[in-house]
Amino acid sequence: MSRRRILTASAALAVIGLTLTGCTAAQNDGEEGGLSIDLADLATTTEPGTQPVDEVKWNLPYEPMSLDPIFGFNYAENTVTANLCESLVRLTPELATEPGLASAVEQPDDTTIVYTIRDGVTFWNGNPLTAEDVAYSLQRQLGETATSYFSSYFQNVDSVEVTAPDQVTVKLTQPDVLFTQAMGTAAGAIVEKAAAEAEGEAFGTPSGGLSCTGPFSLAAWNSGKSIELAANEGYWGEVPLAAKLSFSFIADESTAVNALRTGDVDGQYFYLPPAGLTQLANSDEVTTSYGKSLVFWTMVTANFDGGLGDERIRQALSLAIDRAALTKVVFQGAGIPATTLAGPDYWGYETEAFEEASKEFSADADLDEAKQLVAEAGAPDAPIVLAVQGSSAVHEQTANVIQAAGQAIGLDIETKVIPVEQFGNLYFDPAAREGIDGFFTTNYGSFADALDVYQFFASTDSHNYTGWDSADEQLFAARAETDPAARAELVIDAQRIITSELPWIPLAYEPVTLVQNDRISGATASFAYLYAPWAATIGGVE
Repeated sequence: MSRRRILTASAALAVIGLTLTGCTAAQNDGEEGGLSIDLADLATTTEPGTQPVDEVKWNLPYEPMSLDPIFGFNYAENTVTANLCESLVRLTPELATEPGLASAVEQPDDTTIVYTIRDGVTFWNGNPLTAEDVAYSLQRQLGETATSYFSSYFQNVDSVEVTAPDQVTVKLTQPDVLFTQAMGTAAGAIVEKAAAEAEGEAFGTPSGGLSCTGPFSLAAWNSGKSIELAANEGYWGEVPLAAKLSFSFIADESTAVNALRTGDVDGQYFYLPPAGLTQLANSDEVTTSYGKSLVFWTMVTANFDGGLGDERIRQALSLAIDRAALTKVVFQGAGIPATTLAGPDYWGYETEAFEEASKEFSADADLDEAKQLVAEAGAPDAPIVLAVQGSSAVHEQTANVIQAAGQAIGLDIETKVIPVEQFGNLYFDPAAREGIDGFFTTNYGSFADALDVYQFFASTDSHNYTGWDSADEQLFAARAETDPAARAELVIDAQRIITSELPWIPLAYEPVTLVQNDRISGATASFAYLYAPWAATIGGVE
């Protein structure tokens, strides 16, 4: 198939622009009333607050299912727990890493990692952080029966042992470049062993509480209403200026936008640009920042037994999509057409090799080739059913774009609306995907390594809903490859296969959209907000 084409110069520059940092946004005087966002100048931080504040009110798009970090692989959950439960390694706003609860990390050989535990750290209750707590937090994610959403990172872990009063040693069955990087995510978050064992399955729920070391403690979880955090006065780092951080759960986009504009809510991270984004950008009451991001917008194939089972149909649909129009109209300018799933902010090593490889693919539509592929494959007898998240204009409007693209090449596409509170079940529950051929998702790897995205397609990964295995050889080899140049070559080979066969269809790259009331400042503007204490630097402004 000739999906791979050399990018035009302008498209290549747009893609490469995502790697830079900073932030600007201006109203677009062009059509559709969208925004003109400088995607070559994305933010990592906002100006730290300088004044104490009694309370910062933050909105979440839904109520978390759990605050136990091992169950936090989703936006609302991570947004809260990032301020509560710290990891062994910390993700910086620039998407690099620095020491976290581990003051030092050593690798005496490719299958041994030694973590030295930071001295002087206590849990919220005053109990000291110990190596036993660290070992326990990692051990509970081991084994085939582990229920952690991050368990795929632990598949090559042989043992986790306390090897000194301030030291934990991890032994691997083979080198694993994903495990070491994952310790900067919620996979490496540490909880108090005694508290977790005492609460059992209730740990991290409204009735079971939580015990971690972060700059905020869990003060109250009023189920269905709010989550309240309090500044941790015994924090080992700088104590937050905000005495209280309160979370509401407004799912409806219009209501959330109005709450921000009226000051009923002080801030929110949007994982999709809301329909009222232009109103927020033009408001005198809030500041909207667009941040460096690992998030991409994609259409996932949920099964290969339905209308998307033939790769020629997936290829045809991808070729029919006008990504430039989608990012301009649906994303209001807050996104760029995606040529592959892993965009430039994933190029944390061997940047030139990944940049050159990205030029193999085009985001341009080609209806003639798309129609030819449908003719060769034969259009499916039954409609292709796509799941759409309720309360999301981006989901609804993207579905309209895809339906129009399908109609143009002879494909019948229907949609099924899933409430926002239930949409996350599609990622983990096969029953939730029954009767669905595909669904839209903002998805992400967790650190700056394209392998972390493409590992989704390993036949052993929980993200692989269909059993697709065409890139297993490259993916398994890359995960065990410690030489960056050799690893990049393997990942790029996997990228070629994935972007050709399209088990997931890439649509757009998304910056983080952060909105803050002008009375405060300091929230992290980049993707790091999902795994590092983004509210620790929020304070009032003079």
